Amino acid sequence: MKTGRFRFNGKNVLMLGTAAALAPLMAASVASAVPSAADCVTFAAEASARLAAGNVYVREQVTAEKNADEADVSEAAAEEDKPDTANAYLSLDDSFMLSRGELLIPSGENEEIEVPKEHDSGAEPYPESLESRDGVISALTYGFYQGDDYIALDGGGQVRNMTSVSNDVLLEESRKTYDFTVEKNGEPQVLIMHTHETESYEPYTRDFYDSSFTSRTTDDSMNMAAVGDKIAEQLEGAGIVVIHDVTKHDYPSYNGSYDRSRVTALDILAENPSIKVVLDIHRDAIERPDGTRIAPTAEINGKNAAQVMIISGCDDGTMGMPNYMKNFRFASALQQQLEEDFPGLTRPVLFDYRQYNQDLTTGSILIEVGGHANSIDEALYSGELIGRALADLFSGT
Repeated sequence: MKTGRFRFNGKNVLMLGTAAALAPLMAASVASAVPSAADCVTFAAEASARLAAGNVYVREQVTAEKNADEADVSEAAAEEDKPDTANAYLSLDDSFMLSRGELLIPSGENEEIEVPKEHDSGAEPYPESLESRDGVISALTYGFYQGDDYIALDGGGQVRNMTSVSNDVLLEESRKTYDFTVEKNGEPQVLIMHTHETESYEPYTRDFYDSSFTSRTTDDSMNMAAVGDKIAEQLEGAGIVVIHDVTKHDYPSYNGSYDRSRVTALDILAENPSIKVVLDIHRDAIERPDGTRIAPTAEINGKNAAQVMIISGCDDGTMGMPNYMKNFRFASALQQQLEEDFPGLTRPVLFDYRQYNQDLTTGSILIEVGGHANSIDEALYSGELIGRALADLFSGT
């Protein structure tokens, strides 16, 4: 097996401006034309400003009912009958979602981007102090989306379809059972790994960040290894044997991480053919053009958690993933389990033309746990929730 540390059953054996901005529908003057890149930037920036309102997403839009028996309705009463827009979905179409600016810290929208050579470093011991107030952090709960790109799953949650596969086909596939069974037989069933292991979080929940920190650290108590440990703990507690690999594939160089993590995964799978599921655990990086960093956050059982986004790759015929739809069935099942257990925890599954080594098993997915503006505690809590949902899913509960 490739040299590197891993854990078996709990034992040790910059993006600047990557905004997940939601762009509104094009104005009537350009409605009949495909928008240009410049149009996209303009409308995405406008949507970003509109999103600055913060947490406005809830499960249902509240609309007051009129009393049909009332003959006379005063102006004041009529005002009360208007929709409760403070608790309504923002009806934005994010089909023109953009990643703008010089991409130094790739996000969930561009995981495999090549980082400029001068920025291909940055992981370091976690700083003792990060108290310079260089920029703003804004917590935002991503909720239910409108638009043709989105599919509502029967059991909760959504899929964001960025491919030519029809929504009807994907909805039908989401209703099918994934094609493996996770057993409690003492053999490894799940591999948890990290292509970008040094991705990290804020030291605590706050509304500012210190720009001196690259949001990457070699400290495994503050990066993706710690989140993976939380997932593994829950699975192991349910009797499911896990291998948690904590090799730093993105250090000292970020570029080439997926090639290196592929070698690690292949070695582990060759030694443990019983493994059914490969989870590549990351965190996102969402930043608006003005430098504001977004912390995708949901309140679960009275406690803040970092929102979760699953990425399931689609093959355009060039990626060598003939079984990609089987991965999608697993991604859909987990998305629905997460929403059943912990409503509001997820962002829509991203279904797009991505490879991410998802050809290795029919249970291979990538999970983004929050973003670089979330706190480590929020991310660790989400790791626990992901592990609990996986245990429920594999146990059929």
